[in-house]
Amino acid sequence: MREKWSSRSAFILAAIGSAVGLGNAWRFPGLAAKYGGGAFLFVYLIAMLVIGIPLLMMEISVSRYTRQGAPGSMRALNKKTEGVGWLAVSNGIGISIYYAAVFAWVILMFFMSFKFKDLTGNTEAASNLWADTIKTTGTTSGFNTISWPVLGCLVLAWGLAYLCIRNGTTTVGKVVKFTVSLPVICLLIMAVRGMMMPGAMAGFAKLFIPDWTALADSGLWVDAIGQVFYSLSTSMAIMFAYGSFLDKDSNIVIDTIIIAFSDMFISILAGIVMFTTMAGVGMLDSMSSSGIATAFIIYPQAIVRISDNGIFNMFFAFIFYFCLITLAIDSLFSIIEGVSTAVSDKFRLDKKKTTLTICIIEGVISIIYVTGAGLAVLDIVDYFINSYTLLITGVLEMIAAGWFFKTMKILEELNRNTGKFKMPSWWFLPSIKFISPVVLTGLFAWNLVNLILSGGIYGADSGYSLKANIIFGWALAALILCSGLIVKLIVKIKSGSGYVEDDRTWDQLKEAQQ
Repeated sequence: MREKWSSRSAFILAAIGSAVGLGNAWRFPGLAAKYGGGAFLFVYLIAMLVIGIPLLMMEISVSRYTRQGAPGSMRALNKKTEGVGWLAVSNGIGISIYYAAVFAWVILMFFMSFKFKDLTGNTEAASNLWADTIKTTGTTSGFNTISWPVLGCLVLAWGLAYLCIRNGTTTVGKVVKFTVSLPVICLLIMAVRGMMMPGAMAGFAKLFIPDWTALADSGLWVDAIGQVFYSLSTSMAIMFAYGSFLDKDSNIVIDTIIIAFSDMFISILAGIVMFTTMAGVGMLDSMSSSGIATAFIIYPQAIVRISDNGIFNMFFAFIFYFCLITLAIDSLFSIIEGVSTAVSDKFRLDKKKTTLTICIIEGVISIIYVTGAGLAVLDIVDYFINSYTLLITGVLEMIAAGWFFKTMKILEELNRNTGKFKMPSWWFLPSIKFISPVVLTGLFAWNLVNLILSGGIYGADSGYSLKANIIFGWALAALILCSGLIVKLIVKIKSGSGYVEDDRTWDQLKEAQQ
């Protein structure tokens, strides 16, 4: 008997928790600052409507029908496209391993927030607090050094993630009631404080008043579309897993719109916090599109300048990093859930033991990120997954749903139990079959051309070597792309021991459900 969500709100909160992560709090505001504030919001909204929502609806509706994770859902569309689902799972594995390290850094800064009490006005000490503790070399050398405080936080991060999903939807449904509501409360507190600071209105105006000339910058369109695509947790097996736990009478259309616009609302709320606070301390021009730099280097400088009261600044730091903890935890455990669901479905394994095994194996691998070279390695891995394998997966998902299967069947499943408010075919079909695949292919090509023009070595200006790019970039991307073949080989080996694969298609599943 497959597990189910305890209620509609449990699914919606879990999906929002997955979608709303650290990128909402630090990358979104940085991109908005870089690309003309309101102009970026305008393009972001268009991308959300045209690409983000249809793709999210497709993943949830297909998995609700098949009651399978990403590989099983893709296989039900066409037996030839199961490998696309394993691409999504492999993306989740790669992302969760380094995301746990970032989560560990957030936990570390939360524990070190008390130090802000004695750093009032000392921006240099505040900006060095994180870097000095993680002992980063800033390059791909330094694997022989480990930051023990970060290692301790990493173990805690994996432990927390496992505890949140050890009993599947039962524990997830309880946890997300807090991990989704608490960051909103924290952001509202910080937004109110930010709006009260002198000069805050300048930040508010920069966020919402559009600079329409920025629309001529192709980088704006690329980054806005990319932010939507990454933020909604698509193409990494999460929404397939969450959708597979839904009741057949759930209203996917309404639920997806709630999830998407909640994600956007929290991004804007985080933008208000960041813009007003940075403007209030005279650092509005220092905002960075780099999330790590913003959270661990730039924003700490702003915190020590918020007031002359060290205790207040310390309290503000606690709220900020506690907010990031609540944003990170449900994003991390949702990715693990996507991986665990796919593996346990395919090989009929005990879900709880599978989840624990995944956390242990990935946790051991993630130790690489707490070494001196960890920051550089994370940067390379993040770039190659987000710029290439995620986009390829998104394109192939759309092709599988739009060209290897009758897309109208997906739309019919999507619109089941929706009442009068249905997803129109003129919106859904063109997005799945034409617009999204073309746009995501364009993003992939854009990223590849830029890499070639920069000499073919990502981060060369930061001292990253070709060898590091090959090992942690190209080789990793190749491994992810070959994941379907690897699973096929494992299945072939297991078939000799009596394992029988479930290879039912969409129509066969329909017959079984009747």
